[in-house]
Amino acid sequence: MTSPLTTPATDGRWTPRLWGTLLVLCAAMFLDALDVSMVGVALPSIGSELDLSTSTLQWIVSGYILGYGGLLLLGGRTADLLGRRQVFLVALGVFALASLLGGLVDSGPLLIASRFIKGLSAAFTAPAGLSIITTTFAEGPLRNRALSIYTTCAATGFSMGLVLSGLLTEASWRLTMLLPAPVAVLALVAGLKLLPRSEREKDHNGYDVPGAILGTASMLLLVFTVVQAPQVGWASARTLLSFLAVAVLLSVFVRVERRSAGPLIRLGVLRSGPQIRAQLGALTLFGSYVGFQFLVTIYMQSLLGWSALHTALAFLPAGAIVALSATKMGAIVDRFGTQRLIVAGFALMITGYALFLRVSLDPNYATLILPSMVLIGGAFALVFPSLNIQATSGVDDHEQGMVSGLLNTSVQVGGAIFLAVVTAVVTAGTPANPSPQAVLDAYRPGLIVVTGIALVGLLATLPGLRTRRPGRSVVVAKSLQQQQEKEAATPESVAARD
Repeated sequence: MTSPLTTPATDGRWTPRLWGTLLVLCAAMFLDALDVSMVGVALPSIGSELDLSTSTLQWIVSGYILGYGGLLLLGGRTADLLGRRQVFLVALGVFALASLLGGLVDSGPLLIASRFIKGLSAAFTAPAGLSIITTTFAEGPLRNRALSIYTTCAATGFSMGLVLSGLLTEASWRLTMLLPAPVAVLALVAGLKLLPRSEREKDHNGYDVPGAILGTASMLLLVFTVVQAPQVGWASARTLLSFLAVAVLLSVFVRVERRSAGPLIRLGVLRSGPQIRAQLGALTLFGSYVGFQFLVTIYMQSLLGWSALHTALAFLPAGAIVALSATKMGAIVDRFGTQRLIVAGFALMITGYALFLRVSLDPNYATLILPSMVLIGGAFALVFPSLNIQATSGVDDHEQGMVSGLLNTSVQVGGAIFLAVVTAVVTAGTPANPSPQAVLDAYRPGLIVVTGIALVGLLATLPGLRTRRPGRSVVVAKSLQQQQEKEAATPESVAARD
């Protein structure tokens, strides 16, 4: 359902207010992605000034992932039940305050706490923002164009975060923490005026409190276990018992959702092939890329001796391709359909990862590194918008937050799980006193794992090519069944049957 305040003109042009709404949502998504990538380059400076150990520094990154990945399911459903606009604005305000706190603290625990709060707030802004777009822009070309711009801003923010962090850290790591605060405040002020008002869901059959507790607890424990596994050991009793507890919590969660009148996740959504392929695609897309970026960043700084800024600029071509494609992707999706673009993008990504296996201790950037960055950037430009469009197509307005939260959960959990796997593979292959060549040789199995993860994503999405209408990726949603039942019960249909 589109808002009367933001409905596009009859000739297909968007009103200034509609553009303003989209820019506010894009700003929030840009900040979420920016914050994830900016902190990595600043970690050495943070550790030096606050006297933090390596294990403590890890929690500056992991704290954000824990809050973000653990609460996304709850954040998505909360937006549906309490109102998307309200949830988005409150969470954006919390994000701004946490950013300010993170830049001013002088202790490791307080910094980690601020990062967790930022992740928690992003777990509410991300699904709320995506569901505002899908309920404001009508399904089809208008929504495809909006989602392509929105998701491109996320990918651009992730890429720009590396560059900005390299520049800001030269002055002070605190600037990397403080930068999102004023931007979030400006977006909040603009959002109060521009975002369409949304009513709370009235016919929702109550609140699924047990499901919310179980879903949040299982995601928090899963992310926590995966993040800690490389340090405590994948085969340790603690890790195995934690995974067993996750399995138990998820099993109970599924039972509760099946019996709940107003579930946190309506499991029927996952009976749709396009929806499952979108979730698996998000899981493997980000899982492979986060692992790749981690290895390449260490390779460039530790083995090649590049500065933080030099490393950031090496990734810039990938981000530039994603940014430049923003206004074109909607039309491309309309023409070719999400399934074809997802498959083509994964093929590009696999090729880019495979080409990077050729790197040495004295690489030529133009011939060895740049081709991989260009292919990976092209892959993201094709796949990321397509996954968002496919996951939200054909879903009722009152379930858009739920599906958005589910997709973002796949993104975060995929990144956490596969980064831990890649790290474990590299650590296992690194000798006690390695030479630079031995370190590089230890990275190659990790890069092979990254390539394999992308290959799994390709294989999982290939069945979608069999669909007859690739331009329409429709989820089997409850709304379709309800519409058919209503049509069957009308007097005209009854008379026709008689």
